[in-house]
Amino acid sequence: MEFSDVVRHRRMVRNYTGDPVDPATVDRIVAYGLRAPSAGFTQGQSFVIVTDAVTRRAIAGLAGEESYVQQGFDPWISKAPVHVVVCVSETAYHRRYQEPDKTDHQGQEIEWPVPYWWVDAGASLMLILLAAVDEGLAAGFLGVHSIPGLRVLLGIPQTVAPIGVITLGHAAPDRRSASLRRGRRPLQDVIHRERW
Repeated sequence: MEFSDVVRHRRMVRNYTGDPVDPATVDRIVAYGLRAPSAGFTQGQSFVIVTDAVTRRAIAGLAGEESYVQQGFDPWISKAPVHVVVCVSETAYHRRYQEPDKTDHQGQEIEWPVPYWWVDAGASLMLILLAAVDEGLAAGFLGVHSIPGLRVLLGIPQTVAPIGVITLGHAAPDRRSASLRRGRRPLQDVIHRERW
């Protein structure tokens, strides 16, 4: 598929057929997440792939799927055959930026004007979403607001932060979010040349 087609077809899918996804396909998709940039080549991103139905239902519970379904939406979280939990380690970035080639002129870790670990995790997330489309699958992203519960459920270490869950599978018809009625902002409102 051409890159422009992949980008145009990418959307947050919120319903799946439940048909299984080939594990080799999942591995290829997630491997693209490792191709994302990372500050200082820290590579602080990591992923937990979940296919077990009981664990997926537990994640859905932590994400509040029940109230979502009560609003008339499909149970897309528990129904998706694959969950990819995107994680990042802030600790890894601090450790990397204390190494001699990354310290400031006084040998100290830099002041972080932006928490680039979140930027890098977002880059991994987007690559996985695009790779899913390229593989002919659908994907969605959700924040799990019970991060401590997700950490315990999946045994994620304290030095690693889960940022959310990507659902993967074969798309089924879904009810689109009302937010989409807003449409995309016009380019002239968001692109500035030379100065704001």
